[in-house]
Amino acid sequence: MRNIDLSPLYRSFIGFDHLASMIDAASRNEKQPSYPPYNIELLGEDKYRITMAVAGFAESELEIQVVENTLHVTGNKPEKEEARNFLHKGISERNFERKFQLGDHVKVLGAGLENGLLHIDLERVIPEAKKPRKIEIGSSLLENKG
Repeated sequence: MRNIDLSPLYRSFIGFDHLASMIDAASRNEKQPSYPPYNIELLGEDKYRITMAVAGFAESELEIQVVENTLHVTGNKPEKEEARNFLHKGISERNFERKFQLGDHVKVLGAGLENGLLHIDLERVIPEAKKPRKIEIGSSLLENKG
């Protein structure tokens, strides 16, 4: 893996120091196993859906948590005592943990399990204070303080 030197950015971009930690977190997430397979879909300008193939898992065996800006999806199958004799085993029912780094102001709206697919809906909700605002020309701050 390549190391990226971000120090030139710090000379001209003020307040973007969290960028390095986000890139570092993304590079750590690259080392995740590929199970279970998933899709990330853009549903609208600020709406997203993560779909994970979790065949064989019941709702009670899945857990979804958001810790800081990281979405954790975990699947835990209970240990079965009965021995099963497979001629071919192509459906993996192993435990998993998958992490997704969420951007600022991305919230989880809900989740559903349908036909072996876990759908997690997300939306970027920008607070009013962060939205662009128009500044009217003609009023001076100095006049209002006097």
